[in-house]
Amino acid sequence: MAKSEYSAEQIQVLEGLAPVRKRPGMYIGSTDERGLHHLIWEVVDNSIDEAMGGYCNEIIVTLQKDGGCSVLDNGRGIPIEKHKVTGVSALETVMTVLHAGGKFGGDESGYKVSGGLHGVGVSVVNALSTRVIAEVFRDGKHYRLEFQDGGKPIGSIKEVGKSNATGTKITFYPDAEIFKHTTKFDFDTVLKRIRQQAYLTKGVAVAVLDERNGEKYRFYFEGGIKSYVAHLNQNRERLTDVIYAEKETPDAYVEVALQYTNAYNEEVFSFANNINTIDGGTHLTGFRTALTREINSYARKQNLLKENETNLTAEDVREGLTAIISVKVRDPQFEGQTKGKLGNAEVQSAVNTVFGETFATYLEEHPADAKAIVGKCALAARARLAARAARDTVLRKGALEGSNLPGKLADCSSRKPEDSELYIVEGDSAGGSAKQGRDRFTQAILPLRGKILNVEQARLDRMLGNNEVKNLILAFGTSIGESFDITKLRYHRIVIMTDADVDGSHIRTLLLTLFFRHFRPLIDAGYVYIAVPPLYKIAKGKQTWYAYTEEEKMQILKENKLIAETADTPVVESEEEIEEEEEEETAKKKTSSNVKIQRYKGLGEMNPEQLWETTMDPAKRTQLRVTVNDAEKANQVFDTLMGSEVAPRKKFIQTHAKNVVNLDI
Repeated sequence: MAKSEYSAEQIQVLEGLAPVRKRPGMYIGSTDERGLHHLIWEVVDNSIDEAMGGYCNEIIVTLQKDGGCSVLDNGRGIPIEKHKVTGVSALETVMTVLHAGGKFGGDESGYKVSGGLHGVGVSVVNALSTRVIAEVFRDGKHYRLEFQDGGKPIGSIKEVGKSNATGTKITFYPDAEIFKHTTKFDFDTVLKRIRQQAYLTKGVAVAVLDERNGEKYRFYFEGGIKSYVAHLNQNRERLTDVIYAEKETPDAYVEVALQYTNAYNEEVFSFANNINTIDGGTHLTGFRTALTREINSYARKQNLLKENETNLTAEDVREGLTAIISVKVRDPQFEGQTKGKLGNAEVQSAVNTVFGETFATYLEEHPADAKAIVGKCALAARARLAARAARDTVLRKGALEGSNLPGKLADCSSRKPEDSELYIVEGDSAGGSAKQGRDRFTQAILPLRGKILNVEQARLDRMLGNNEVKNLILAFGTSIGESFDITKLRYHRIVIMTDADVDGSHIRTLLLTLFFRHFRPLIDAGYVYIAVPPLYKIAKGKQTWYAYTEEEKMQILKENKLIAETADTPVVESEEEIEEEEEEETAKKKTSSNVKIQRYKGLGEMNPEQLWETTMDPAKRTQLRVTVNDAEKANQVFDTLMGSEVAPRKKFIQTHAKNVVNLDI
């Protein structure tokens, strides 16, 4: 092979916005739906920066009929005069040059604090759009500048009219060449993010309009993050009022709101300059340190903890806690453009001091609330110790019996987790079929007897007394709670396989609650799946078809000409009597008499060969990967469906009952 020449000609220089189009993931994280919506967040962040600076109190986000999105604010408006370095207008500079903006100078004319730290936001949006329209309202005039094909300006900035308004409007159309999956914005995703921003920027009105269907919402929260915590806890039994701390220090402006409830899990969100720091950081560390310290200090002072009792741990004081930590920092040090974690060391001290002082005062002035908090935490501590003992007993018993695997588990031969699959199956009947039909080298089967414990209403010590939960923990191999270790997971594909009826759905929900609350890393790693068994078997002579939905069944009947206009009623085979709807009855009357339709009411009705062919064969099966795109929304759904409060669950059922399809009772 001839050696290729390596010289200066091989060094590629990407100018302007070309690097963004070459490697979009470096700037917006991905090019899927998450990355698509990141474009909106970048533009909105600029308007929020104006609001945080005190220059803006109204923001309007519009999802347009033509597929575009516009963000309008009533801030100062991006400057339009010529920039002394670039030689073009400041507006064109901001729209076309990476790291250009009012966020880098230390003077008061730019921003004291900003979410758009890197200054690449709006220029990245321009680079990844087919068309962008930038409009500026300032000095009594309306200016306009358009861009196309990934950020190329069409002419120069133009004055298009007079206006008494001030502000900026950015309209953009995502490029389908970049966002190959979809360029369609999801209204619920946008709504959730905008509501969050309104909570974090108190006193600012933020509206969302969807021109595609006429939906519109306007958010305005005078209480800010206090209102946010109250919103998160609306369906829970609250043990205290919302506790609020706020102070500006030389290092950061600190806001903390928290409240204790009767829940067993914690729900804590941290923000830096209105950016959701999903991986936490120094501000979260400062909060947790102060929380643990002050609760222990108060408990000791009031003799609520005995001399022979150890201090409460950070884990103990977080049970039932809902909290929002929000800091505004002049020079935030984030990890990467997606800003998942805050690294400023000085912020940890600021949050620790501000929150610690306020929380200590609150505990002294509200003895009833303080006693309820300490009581909740002390109970959590006793449960933690009991859970540790129960967990050690479970693992030790398995070791003494010569195996740390449950007796009902039919394990696979492979010892490579990346090749191994665990099927969690409802009932011994389906478990028997699955054991006979499986690939014994890669597929393990664990049948469940009945419904597992609802872990939403139980602490870990009680969970470990439930045989089905114990079997699951032993099968996974990861342990649970403080000793959880994902590197010891024995299967990299865990499949929930339940019947297609109400009981099956309930069991699946109970299992998903267990995963979400106690094995969340398995979901985040993409290891949890839901099997999709067929609803119908359709047979004519020696030919067989499987249908996974009502629509697919009708499509098979039509495509294979199995429906006749005048025919006898088909033979419908099922171990249980089926109540068919009017549409189904019509289809039956039109179906040829020699066509047999079997409605599977449970996995146990399939023989091993059928179960393998339809649901377990990697070459043919359909499985749904379980993901958590919105942790806050998922948390509220589990809290509503599986929590102790009945009224929110009843309301949820009444609201969504009309959307249920194929309900089997």
